[in-house]
Amino acid sequence: MKNFVKDSPFLVQISFHKLLDFYEEQTRSEDEFVAMKAKKVLEAQKPYPELREGFTDEKLLDKYSEVIGTLLRDTFSPALTNNEIKIAAIPFENLIFNATERFRKIVKEAGEGFDLKLRNMREEHKYIMACTVILKFYYKVNVNFQRPVFYDIPDANNIMRHYRVLYNADYLDIIPTEKAGEITRDDIDELLNNFDNLELWKEKFPPQSWLLKGFGICNMYDATVDNVISDLKTTLLGINTENEANFVKDFQKIFSSLYGIPDLSVGFCGYNAEEEKFEHRPGKELHSFIMGNEMELSSEEALCKYSCTKLLRERKYFAIADVDKYFEKEGEDISYKNLKAQGIQSAIFAPIVVEDGSIFGIMELGSPRPLELNSVNAQKLEDVMPYLITAINRAKTEEIHQVEAIIQQEYTSIHPSVKWKFEKEIHRYLKRQAKGYTATLQEIGFNNVYPLYGQIDIKDSSVARNEAIQKDLIIQLSHARTILDEALKAEPLPIYEEIGFRMDEHMQDVVGELNAGSEQNVLDFLKEEIHPFFDHLRMLNTEIADAIGEYLNSLDPVHDAVYDHRKNYDESVTLVNKKLAALLDRKQEEAQRMFPHYFERYKTDGVEHNMYIGASVAHNRVYSDIYLFNLRLWQLQVMWEMENEYYTIQKELPVKLDVASLLLVYNSPLSIRFRMDEKQFDVDGTYNARYEIIKKRLDKALIRNSEERLTQKGKIAIVYSNNKDEEEYLRYIRFLQSKDYFSDKVEILELEELQGASGLKAIRVEVLYKKDKKDTKLYTYEDLMKEIAS
Repeated sequence: MKNFVKDSPFLVQISFHKLLDFYEEQTRSEDEFVAMKAKKVLEAQKPYPELREGFTDEKLLDKYSEVIGTLLRDTFSPALTNNEIKIAAIPFENLIFNATERFRKIVKEAGEGFDLKLRNMREEHKYIMACTVILKFYYKVNVNFQRPVFYDIPDANNIMRHYRVLYNADYLDIIPTEKAGEITRDDIDELLNNFDNLELWKEKFPPQSWLLKGFGICNMYDATVDNVISDLKTTLLGINTENEANFVKDFQKIFSSLYGIPDLSVGFCGYNAEEEKFEHRPGKELHSFIMGNEMELSSEEALCKYSCTKLLRERKYFAIADVDKYFEKEGEDISYKNLKAQGIQSAIFAPIVVEDGSIFGIMELGSPRPLELNSVNAQKLEDVMPYLITAINRAKTEEIHQVEAIIQQEYTSIHPSVKWKFEKEIHRYLKRQAKGYTATLQEIGFNNVYPLYGQIDIKDSSVARNEAIQKDLIIQLSHARTILDEALKAEPLPIYEEIGFRMDEHMQDVVGELNAGSEQNVLDFLKEEIHPFFDHLRMLNTEIADAIGEYLNSLDPVHDAVYDHRKNYDESVTLVNKKLAALLDRKQEEAQRMFPHYFERYKTDGVEHNMYIGASVAHNRVYSDIYLFNLRLWQLQVMWEMENEYYTIQKELPVKLDVASLLLVYNSPLSIRFRMDEKQFDVDGTYNARYEIIKKRLDKALIRNSEERLTQKGKIAIVYSNNKDEEEYLRYIRFLQSKDYFSDKVEILELEELQGASGLKAIRVEVLYKKDKKDTKLYTYEDLMKEIAS
């Protein structure tokens, strides 16, 4: 009798009790066929009670193999045995006792002596992983221990294939024995903080102190392509390093797995677009099939006309399934001779188009046998080319730039308050590179910083924009309609009436509420259906020809449309943003001298800004909360100045617009991290994301139990959720009221719940304006509008 491994918290019993319980239920099915089949399964098992009660002797698996096959017939369907990759096994034990034919075939092709082992399952961790199973399924501890598990099995061509394993534990029970000790909450906390402490896990879960009763089912699927892509990403991290020989070797191995060709060759040649020639990369390990031993070749010399067009003009993959037959038809050239010299009988060539739109070079795949590479399997490259192109873009950049250029490329322009940390990281990175170590730029982040957010937003900007678009479209449609009416008089054709009818429909669509897409629909209609008629209509008479010339001259050359009212709107928004951003930037220089903090601003329909202050940002400065309070007061003052600046310049605007201001107070510190993909800082972590959610939804916030928007013309709204914040800002308001910044109209408001945020309140205070800096008279918004109107 052979027992299972003793160095495990589990005492294993193979049992089919749960599966038999399932068939017991099936006997009561209303479906006679289902019930009859279940009864036959139970009858087959009945003489062998140990199959239900459980056993530990592996030899019994062979003894009862026939009846076990009957029990598992539904689970291992004969109809799917040549397709599914499935086994019945004992978890944490290298024991498989039932398998589909496809699995058996896969293992057989691996050859004699192949040892089937799970990847990513270190022996010293098996015990601990078994304990985590007990924590999850018996103690209901939310232990997310799941990791991708694979069997790596070579195929008949010795190409390593990777099979992802998915466990099904439906037929397993976990039961404590007398040896099992009670696990407390403190024990669980200690275990979760000491994953690598094997002795501690054995103390809490002694060997064979728990019964694992039943069996497991493992479903598998061929994840070779996914694995290849993962390996490719890892390998591409080594591109442009000194150890290129290993890089090329790994590269060829990856593409061999992708195509299932053990002796696949990979090549590369650079392309000089200006001189229209291919170039060998001197000193590089990747050779070129196209170029052979040549250092450079013109594209016309290297390739036939058809392949040149596909690769360099259309920028598509080009495949030769049979080299001899292809060139027998097309005629021999240098590339044919080079392919033959290197024993290539089928090939795929793929242009590598980098981010600036230029062709960096041609990637080459070659097989020593015809038909193995062709235009059909060339499409597999679609899954991997984006990663290759990304890596090449990175390699080109790293070859050109030094320290300052690395900052610019990797991080774009960096605010001076945090540039020190980026420089520190880059110097660390370069030092490791110089010493020959693998070096990667680490993420840049700042912890325990307090956020401040503010915006001065153009009110009803979308309404004003739509009105401007409507006016321009009406003008253009009316002008075109007049031309069509004159054409109808000169040449009364029914088709002109039909076109006029559709033109009137578009006019009705524009005159009403402007819908999303209405503008583009009208412009497409005019460009595609009206403008092409003009060449014909010009010939009808000189008046129509002159009207068409006048119409075309009225169109803006950039937008190819009437752009008068929209231009006035765009110029107004641009001027507002320019003036307010300039004021904010000037004031920011003063604030940075008070205490360094991170600052960023954005121009949209108005100007918004983010600030983060805390000890982690302040390089070589001692932080105190007094600087946070100071920055909040400074921000409130600057918002008042921006309000006044706006209404000073409003009379200069082509379109008269209004603004409304908003501040968000957030009293909990959070973390920010520089996101490489977006080239900007963002809050880090799920909990901190609430701050961003509130920010994005505040401008649509309503006062509780009303339809009134929080943001109003002539007022600054301060949003918060904490009573201490309310007391703090009321102090600032009283102080600024003494300096004639605000009137005595102060509202304390509750806000309707926003998605993802509730319990928000707001202070709304009325702004006092001055018509210019020398004016001592104070105006509310209503007073100011009356003065401007008069």
